[in-house]
Amino acid sequence: MALLPDCGSAGNRGPLASGRVAAPMALQVATRTPTDSAGVEKAHSTHGERQSTVGRGAHCQRAAGEIGHPGLAANGKEVPAQAAAWSPAWRSTWSTFLSNHAKGIIACDFFLAVTATFRSLYVFVLIHHASRQLLHINVTAHPTAAWTLQQLREVIGEEDGYRYLVHDRDSIFAKTLDQSLERLGLEIVKSPPRSPMANAICERVIGTIRRECLDWMIPISEAHLRSILNSWVRHYNRGRPHSRLGPGVPDAPDLLAAIRKPKSRHRLEEGVSVLVKSVLGGLHYEYSMVPNVA
Repeated sequence: MALLPDCGSAGNRGPLASGRVAAPMALQVATRTPTDSAGVEKAHSTHGERQSTVGRGAHCQRAAGEIGHPGLAANGKEVPAQAAAWSPAWRSTWSTFLSNHAKGIIACDFFLAVTATFRSLYVFVLIHHASRQLLHINVTAHPTAAWTLQQLREVIGEEDGYRYLVHDRDSIFAKTLDQSLERLGLEIVKSPPRSPMANAICERVIGTIRRECLDWMIPISEAHLRSILNSWVRHYNRGRPHSRLGPGVPDAPDLLAAIRKPKSRHRLEEGVSVLVKSVLGGLHYEYSMVPNVA
């Protein structure tokens, strides 16, 4: 959210026109100034020399409309620099940003897992917003900024099309880490303090990992936890339906594209069978249609 620009001297600001109040709220309480037939403000002065500063907010509001049309200022002068803060771009909400740039947004976070010997392990998760695909997952007992940067480097490439990385303000995301990622072409977007919902997609997949995997299996060691998660990630990306995708799967097997969609939801067409695959020893099952082998 853009803050109210300084469109007047400090002494002429209204009680709601401080730098911490949004511009529309301040405009609602701006004092109106009499105008002539041409719409030009009339200055009032008790001594005939001072110019009134009342109505500066209306001036900035008009200038904001002229931002999109350079050179078309109503008074023939340059648009004030302060009016840039009144650009309509500030009205975009966080959810609008995530929706408009979903194909270029990736998000990451950590969560804690405990082994059978009560050892604490940290799990790093990286997910793509548009496809809901889990791009990377790894486990460590001692997370550092250097280790985290290496995990991201294994995923980020020049041809992936990722533009933004969303993460929280944990100290592990050090300034040097963000600078290294910016050199790789990513723009870092930090979620607001104490606002996990700002990174809701990543938080949701962490909850899904707990509910569908780790709540049912107790890892023995770091290697065991990594093996469990790798198996579940393959299931999540290639076999678990996502309602947000249609329903569909983030990384559908190529075999599904070769099979024609059945006309009936209750009958299989000729030459097609249902294949059942067990995941994590029967914790989950994947069902898919495959052509019969002659």
